[in-house]
Amino acid sequence: MKDKQHKYLWWQEGIIYQIYPRSYQDSDGDGVGDLQGIIKRLDHIQSLGITAIWISPIFSSPMADFGYDISDYCDIHPLFGTMEDFDELLEAVHDRGMKLILDLVPNHTSSEHPWFKESRSSKDNPKRDWYIWQDAKEDGSEPNNWLAMFGGSAWEWDEKTQQYYYHAFLKEQPDLNWRNPEVQKVMMDVMRFWLDKGVDGFRVDVMWHMIKDDQLRDNPINPDYKPHQATYEKLIPAYSTDQPEVHDIVHMMREVLDSYDERMMIGEIYLPIHKLMTYYGTDQNGAHLPFNFLLLSTDWDATKIASNINQYEGALPDGGWPNWVLGNHDQPRITSRVGMEQARVAAMLLLTLRGTPTIYYGDEIGMRDVPIPENEVQDPQGLNMPGLNLSRDPQRTPMQWDSSENAGFSNNKPWLRLPDDYRRVNVKAQLDDKYSTYTLYRRLIKLRQEEPALHIGDYRPVEAKAPLLAYLRYTSDQRFLVLLNLSHKPCHFAPEHFSFEGTIEIDTLPEREGGRVSGHVSLSGDEGMIIRLDQS
Repeated sequence: MKDKQHKYLWWQEGIIYQIYPRSYQDSDGDGVGDLQGIIKRLDHIQSLGITAIWISPIFSSPMADFGYDISDYCDIHPLFGTMEDFDELLEAVHDRGMKLILDLVPNHTSSEHPWFKESRSSKDNPKRDWYIWQDAKEDGSEPNNWLAMFGGSAWEWDEKTQQYYYHAFLKEQPDLNWRNPEVQKVMMDVMRFWLDKGVDGFRVDVMWHMIKDDQLRDNPINPDYKPHQATYEKLIPAYSTDQPEVHDIVHMMREVLDSYDERMMIGEIYLPIHKLMTYYGTDQNGAHLPFNFLLLSTDWDATKIASNINQYEGALPDGGWPNWVLGNHDQPRITSRVGMEQARVAAMLLLTLRGTPTIYYGDEIGMRDVPIPENEVQDPQGLNMPGLNLSRDPQRTPMQWDSSENAGFSNNKPWLRLPDDYRRVNVKAQLDDKYSTYTLYRRLIKLRQEEPALHIGDYRPVEAKAPLLAYLRYTSDQRFLVLLNLSHKPCHFAPEHFSFEGTIEIDTLPEREGGRVSGHVSLSGDEGMIIRLDQS
């Protein structure tokens, strides 16, 4: 049992909400969301019970990868507004008692960034070594076999200086050379710029990519590659990602954050559990929250999910704080993966597991991936690998606020199309509907934040047969039993070695709330319940 006197920090007790700024709210009629739009919608976020907002990149950018190709780390793209708008947003967020987390993209810049333009200008430019430049092999071929995440080779030939440069993503996104102390220093200064403004933390993009093998060895062939996968999957990125020295960089970033009061760092890391854990650092000197994507990658199967939760909990280093994610701007929405009814069960899972949950905008009303016709696809991942249906546009569509034209998102044509059913599926339609997904999210968040057992309590699995997932959340004086039916068929919870008695606090079928249960429970298909157990 944890010490009651332990001080929990805001990012441990709170709930993070990801905003994809292009799609949240347009304030100036150009069809693209912006900072003033976010300010306009802060009341929605606050009333939901959110405590921290993470905003995807808003910096100056040519938008080859919608802001993940940065040309100035310390300025705002005019599409989103001005630095004054950002300052206003930060103040408004803080005035509501919430925190603001920015997306930091330190692995690569835009090819339009002044640093890269200098680096590219000549082989003896002082910034040449700020990026990864290599000669061709004797036969003129590329330095090694590394592939880009967005298709094709990761090496781009520069005719002027007769060398290749490395880009893990688009050719318009050259990777910085993080082995160079000057790069390290300038990026730490970027962090300080925003921390000095009062930003509460960073989500660090592709953290595991930041250092590459210094010998640039070929990546091994992936024997499990399937033709429907992205071409990047043809190789195992053993030498182009997750190198030991990356932890020195993460520690360096952590030291900058620790020189300020209660700031935090989330790391985007797609790695197996045992490798993910190393990003907490030795003696907790790495990322505060290495993003845990297990619920994004695991089949929606009670046995597999229970096993992964237990593996994750068991692997956490001493003092390492857990976190959970159901969706983000790179992955299909939970509703499209498991269906509308199971997405409600998934919300209960997300908001009752131990650790910090992150909610992707729109999930609180059950938004689904929107089919984008081929001639409207904008995402470079989809455009560069046609025919594989890899575009991320479907999960990035505008927030559905109400039944008015363009769903209340904009008074002009939105940058991505809306679904045909937005007049039915929107925030306004769900606000006062006690059976709506929005109401379920709000009630789950309220209960979680009010009950220490749910936001800082311990976790213990409870024996249950699939398709049922069962676990306890508890403190020394309070216990909740969570039962989740991960199927459409009825099932029964009748444990042999666990006796219980209590009251149903929240149920995906609200009609059952307040009912007493003991010994065993029958659940409908797609039903999840939180039972407040009696004190023994």
